[in-house]
Amino acid sequence: MNKILNITQLAPEVFRMEVEAPLIARERKPGQFIILQIDDDFGERIPLTIADADPDRGTITLIFQAVGKTTHLLAEKRPGESIAALLGPLGQPTHIEKVGHVVCVGGGIGVAPLHPIAQAMKAAGNRVTIIMGARNKDLLIMEDEMRRIADELIIVTDDGSRGRKALVTEPLKQLCEQTPKPNMAVAIGPPIMMKFCAETTRPYDVHTVVSLNTIMIDGTGMCGGCRVTVGGETKFVCVDGPEFDGHKVDFDNMMKRLRAYKPREDADHQAHHCRLDAAAARLR
Repeated sequence: MNKILNITQLAPEVFRMEVEAPLIARERKPGQFIILQIDDDFGERIPLTIADADPDRGTITLIFQAVGKTTHLLAEKRPGESIAALLGPLGQPTHIEKVGHVVCVGGGIGVAPLHPIAQAMKAAGNRVTIIMGARNKDLLIMEDEMRRIADELIIVTDDGSRGRKALVTEPLKQLCEQTPKPNMAVAIGPPIMMKFCAETTRPYDVHTVVSLNTIMIDGTGMCGGCRVTVGGETKFVCVDGPEFDGHKVDFDNMMKRLRAYKPREDADHQAHHCRLDAAAARLR
């Protein structure tokens, strides 16, 4: 059982949770993730990237968005409670080396898994430009943490309420047009955002790494639920990834697979909220 030490809300439906997991905290590397199950029954298993870790305290930090039944149940947990099953670190760590200028692009909740990668890229001696994007200023997270890392921090919002009114691809394109162009880009966020980041850098031949968050069950490559097509070959995100060359990922196929269970997810989510409403009515 992994004890929850604290949980705070960063933005609407976005939460930061610190959990006791000393072995994972000691072994994790940037880019890796965990799979958790919040109860002992046959509950859903969900992957979450490790946003930070403190080996001395034996803790890991998870940042997640409450969008479905399981993440809403996770958000209702309180300090002192425990998570029944927590497996990790999983996946291949980010390849970190000094390449020169690295542009790190984070969209929405994708800023959280981007944080340890940007941190490691900076520690390796790279110049790091960070682009953060969200629909509006209330949905921006970890701005202070990213500002401490970045040589340049660019903030964009869809509605212009913070930073520039633009999508993340606009400043990314401008950076690619500069001389010299960036040596590498890392993009993490919604699949559609990562797809268009990869398409933005493709004409400039800027190597682009994306981190995929697909449906996962066992996390060992046995179930096949996380399979994606990369460069015409089948890959398993949990063991071959989660990071891949963005110019080779078949994003359209991946997004189609992600929608496969949406009707069931919506039904479970609705049932959970109905139970909460009924419980609240009994208390009144």
